[in-house]
Amino acid sequence: MQASKIALVTGSSQGIGRGIALELARAGWDVGVHYGGHAQRAQEVAQEIRNIGRRCHVFQADISNLEELRRLYDEFFQVFDHIDLLVNNAGITRKMNYLDATPEHFSQVIHTNLRGTYFSGQYAARRMVKDGIKGTIINISSNHSMGTWEDFSVYAAAKGALDKLGKNIAMDLAPYGIRCVTIAPGYTQLEWFEERAVENYVNVMAPRIPMQRFLTPQEVGKAVVFLASDGAGYITGTTLYMDGGALLPVAADNRYNNPEYYTEKPLYLQEIASKEENLQ
Repeated sequence: MQASKIALVTGSSQGIGRGIALELARAGWDVGVHYGGHAQRAQEVAQEIRNIGRRCHVFQADISNLEELRRLYDEFFQVFDHIDLLVNNAGITRKMNYLDATPEHFSQVIHTNLRGTYFSGQYAARRMVKDGIKGTIINISSNHSMGTWEDFSVYAAAKGALDKLGKNIAMDLAPYGIRCVTIAPGYTQLEWFEERAVENYVNVMAPRIPMQRFLTPQEVGKAVVFLASDGAGYITGTTLYMDGGALLPVAADNRYNNPEYYTEKPLYLQEIASKEENLQ
C-alpha cells in the first residue's frame, strides 16, 4: 500500500494558505494546518479537510520565534511520520513609509517573512534528507519582489529575498532530489474583503490588471498541487508569478499616476510640519 503524501502549509487558517490546504486535500494529500492567531478558523479548515476524507492536524506557532518554530516541527513529526511537501505561506503585510520605518517594524516583517521561511524550510529539508524523501519546498512570495509600490520597503525587501533564497535552496538541495519553487501572487481575493467592506477596493484595482480580476486562493492551491506533482519534477529554482499581468504595464499602480488614492504624507513629515506650526 502506497504511503499517503503529507504536506505542511504554514499560515493556512485563511486566505491563500487555506486555499492551498484545501486544494491539496482534494488532490489526495494529508495536511498539517498551521496558524498563528486564528485558532477557530484553523479548526474550520481542518474540518473541511477531514470532510474531504483526508487526515489533518492543526498546529499553532509564531514562526518569527525560532523556539516556537522548532516546537511546531517537533509536534508535526509526532503526528506525521514524514513530510513530502512544505508550503511556506505564513507571512505578514505591514505598510510603512521608508521615512517612518522603525527597527521594530523591520524586525517584525523580516523575522516573519524571511527568517521564519528560511528556518522552516531548513527543518523540513533536513527531515526529507534524513528520510530519503525527494520532496518539494514551495515558498509564497509576492509580485512586490519585482513591482514597486510606495510604503512597502521592508515587505518588498523580504519578498525579494525569498525569490533569491529559493534559487539557493534549489541549488543546495538538488543533490538530494529535493526541489524548491517560489510562487509570487499579485492582488488576491481574500475573505476579509467582505468582512471589512472593501469591495470598492477590488472594483478600483481590478480594471488596472490586464486580466481584469483578482487572483483566487484556489488558483494558487491548484498551482501548488501541480508544482508538487511528478509532472513538475524538472521544475526547481524558479519563481512563478501569478498576478494576472499586473507587472506588465509601464506605469506602476501608485500615487504618481493615481494621486487621489495616496494623499497622506509620511508620519515623519507630518510630525515636522506639526512642530513647525507650533513654533509659529
